[in-house]
Amino acid sequence: MKFSIISIFPDIIKSFAKYGLVSKAIEENIIQLDTYDLRIFTRDKHKKVDDRPFAGGAGMVMMPEPLFNAIEHVTQKNKGKVILFSAYGNLLNQNKIKELAQEQHLICICGRYEGVDQRVIDTLVDEEISIGEYVLMGGEVAAEVLIESVSRMLAGVVGNPRSLETDSFFHPDQYAFPQYTQPREIRGLKVPEILLSGNHKEIDSWRKKNQKKREKS
Repeated sequence: MKFSIISIFPDIIKSFAKYGLVSKAIEENIIQLDTYDLRIFTRDKHKKVDDRPFAGGAGMVMMPEPLFNAIEHVTQKNKGKVILFSAYGNLLNQNKIKELAQEQHLICICGRYEGVDQRVIDTLVDEEISIGEYVLMGGEVAAEVLIESVSRMLAGVVGNPRSLETDSFFHPDQYAFPQYTQPREIRGLKVPEILLSGNHKEIDSWRKKNQKKREKS
C-alpha cells in the first residue's frame, strides 16, 4: 500500500510517521508513505497557494494550478485514488476503511483555508472524505487518521491479526467491553471475579452483557 500526501505542511505527516505501528510498517515495507510540499508546485516566487474567492466571501481558497501540478506529478509516476479531505465528504467509517484498504495507492490532498478550487475537485478528485461533523484547520490530521486506520487493515501491520476482529467497528453492531489488567486490586477497586475464573464461556457471556454501547446523537 502506498500513501502520497499533498500538503503545505508535510512535516506534520513526516513527524507522525516516526512513531508506532505506522513507523514499523514503513520500516518493513508494508506501506510506503511519500509527502509532497504543495508550495514547490507553484510558479509564483512567493510560493503562493491561495487567493481570494471570486464574487467575494470570507477567507481564502486554495488555487487550482499548484494542485493540478502536484496531483499530476504524483499520478504520472503511479496512478491511484485521489482523495480530498473535506467537511462535506463521505464519512470515514470502518466500512470505508475496509474499502480503501483494497486500493494500492491513495493520493491524499490536505485542504486548508476555506476550501479548494472546484475545478480541481471536478477533474482530478475521485472522492471527498470527512472524518467527522466538525471543522479542522487543515487536512493533515484527517490524513493521519486515514493512514493509521487503513494501515492496520493490512497484513503484517498489527502483530496479532485476531485483534482486528475484536475492534469496536470491525463487525456490524459490535461494541467494546470493559478491559482490566494487573494489579487485580487497586485503591479498593477489584477486577470482576468472572474474568479471573478461566471459564471462557462465562467470560464471553459476561462481556456480551457488559458491552459498551455507542452514544447516538
